[in-house]
Amino acid sequence: MSFENADRFGPEKHIELYDPLVGLKAVLVVDNTAAGPAIGGVRMAPDVTAQECFRLARAMTFKNAAAGLPHGGGKSVIVGDPAMQPEHKERLIRAFARAIAEIESYIPGPDMGTDETAMAWVRDEIGRAVGLPRELGGIPLDEIGATGYGLAAAGEAAQAYCGVGLSGARVAVQGFGAVGQHGARFLAEKGAILVGASDSKGTVIDPAGLDIAALIALKRAGKSVVDHVRGKMSDTGAIVDADCDIWIPAARADVIGMANVDRLKARLVLEGANIPITRDAEQVLHKKGVLVVPDFIANAGGVISASVEYHGGTQAGAFAAIREKVQANTTETLERSKTERIAPRDAAEALAKDRVLRAMSYRRKG
Repeated sequence: MSFENADRFGPEKHIELYDPLVGLKAVLVVDNTAAGPAIGGVRMAPDVTAQECFRLARAMTFKNAAAGLPHGGGKSVIVGDPAMQPEHKERLIRAFARAIAEIESYIPGPDMGTDETAMAWVRDEIGRAVGLPRELGGIPLDEIGATGYGLAAAGEAAQAYCGVGLSGARVAVQGFGAVGQHGARFLAEKGAILVGASDSKGTVIDPAGLDIAALIALKRAGKSVVDHVRGKMSDTGAIVDADCDIWIPAARADVIGMANVDRLKARLVLEGANIPITRDAEQVLHKKGVLVVPDFIANAGGVISASVEYHGGTQAGAFAAIREKVQANTTETLERSKTERIAPRDAAEALAKDRVLRAMSYRRKG
């Protein structure tokens, strides 16, 4: 990353971390703290990059602003396989925590490849983290399904704008991890039917409906969705072709681009992952009449819960805040998109930028 990525919003800090004794290679980006200290997850994957970290940090700035939280946006990435030996992972996470101890404007939280246990290690080292285990007074985001609950709330609000009612809607989830699992579960409670799911091992599709509880049990046992007893098994990429009404990307960035966007059959996309669809592909979907609820609007449930935890709130309070904020912001975004005849992404960014700029206006000049 270089200064060519900088604009009036940030980033404020870009720090590369290296500790050869434990093999730590990591990047921290604090994008904007006008509204308060930045909250953003700690992502672990073998191929994460500084540029990805910058893009994710900016998404967090917009997400927190759109949600009306007293927090700015930041993100950190650690190069490594999250499935490494637990002892090595703990050493790596603790070394990372010590390396960011002095960056008090950044509050770490769980993300892909990390969880509440990892956040417990971080807090033990530096005294600050969110998404903590219950035993430490936390609201464990993945356990309660905060982000998935928000996706269902976004889907409820989006019904009036796309002609897709949740009751009876066929859902396909790309990336059946914590976000995808809970998203499918909460949508099913509203009458939706999961017809497709994928993970790193492959895809399972059944037009008659998949057993969500059985799939979750398989994942918790360390198995894959393709170990399900029913359905058609295919490669991981086949989830893009699933015949469905609602498609949920809940894994990595840029899984849909110009090369595969025309394969999507859904009428509503709820972005569970951060930046899962390229901007030009989102424009294609918009022109085709496919409604895409942008990531930092649809998947804000996790950070809303984290903020409630940070300020001493309860799990019940977190669920109430998620539903209220996600539905209100989804409605405001889609109403603006409809009125101004612009893509939902453009409407959401305009909403978030307005709120960030207002927060920045209260800062001391010079």
